[in-house]
Amino acid sequence: MKFFHLADLHLGKRYGEMPLVADQRYILDQILKLVKIHAPDAVLIAGDIYDKAVPSIDAVELFDGFLNGLTDLGVKVFVISGNHDSAERLAFGARLVKQSGVYLSPVFSGKVEGVTLSDSYGKVNIYCLPFIKPATVKRFFPEREISSYTQAVSAAIETMNIDENERNVLVAHQFVTGGVSAGSEEVVVGDVGNVDAEVFKPFDYVALGHIHGAQNISGERVRYCGTPLKYSLSEKDSEKSVTVIELKEKGELEISTLPLTPLRDVCEIRGSYGEITCKSYYENAPFKNALLHVVLTDEDEEVDAFAKLRLIYPNLMGLRYDNVRTRADASLTELSAVEEKSPMELFCELYEKQNNSPMSEEQVSILREMIDKTWGDGE
Repeated sequence: MKFFHLADLHLGKRYGEMPLVADQRYILDQILKLVKIHAPDAVLIAGDIYDKAVPSIDAVELFDGFLNGLTDLGVKVFVISGNHDSAERLAFGARLVKQSGVYLSPVFSGKVEGVTLSDSYGKVNIYCLPFIKPATVKRFFPEREISSYTQAVSAAIETMNIDENERNVLVAHQFVTGGVSAGSEEVVVGDVGNVDAEVFKPFDYVALGHIHGAQNISGERVRYCGTPLKYSLSEKDSEKSVTVIELKEKGELEISTLPLTPLRDVCEIRGSYGEITCKSYYENAPFKNALLHVVLTDEDEEVDAFAKLRLIYPNLMGLRYDNVRTRADASLTELSAVEEKSPMELFCELYEKQNNSPMSEEQVSILREMIDKTWGDGE
């Protein structure tokens, strides 16, 4: 059985002051063309459909058109809400649209029911878990200790009554320990906001949303597909794609990607004001119409540089200087920021930089106890 894995569409999002409606429509149309060519059995959309809990009219129309395009192609669609979505709004009409093969995850109510598909290898059970917090889950399990995200997700998974002899797929939207942030998502670092990947052991594939960069977590079985578009400068060098999953017989998983090409890329260029405004430099530049960030290296700063550069680069999004003054200012700012942080925050950041992953819940608990013994209140 073949699936397309998508997430973090963030429909309605703006890049700085720039609306992205045309860019998002372009990329969704591109995905529909890929669906038509590669004919997946279902499309899994792992949350953050919209950028805001109350989406704009343009955003709703975009998603409505995308869903209609998918159903016209005869594929089933599984959709969950992310932390940017309103779970209640996204679930509206779920029972009605289910007749069209679109499964909108309901608001978490203490139990998650699966949807079963079949192919020549047998059953595939798909479970849709919307973004949840410990408080969301705790009220359904008052007798249990549910103070962390791992405990919350674990409790939700236990309600699924999973048959591990069959193939099982989970669609979820959480920050899983080991995930590397792209810089444009909301992430709780070094604290109980992380979910331990071990809780996903019963599943043959976990289609994750939340982290904007495509990546596997503890093997390819647990994966973030990333955003279909670049939503921050930190993503300028990333390659956006659709993740394709093929489940064959139990235990056999194949993952590949299909590249996506944006209407406007996110780029950064660097040089002196004279170099960047030289006609021979920008006239045929491939980045001229990109969502552009400029780094000027002049020691003497140009008056009204941003306004002047925007006459040449209409989609200029950001301007900064890299010279002796700004490097000195950056050093002072960095020192000030360090002085304002607690021992807990500093140690968590150091650990993550050295290990390329946040501290576990147990490590955070031990560290907090040690700091309290040493300084009293480490926060």
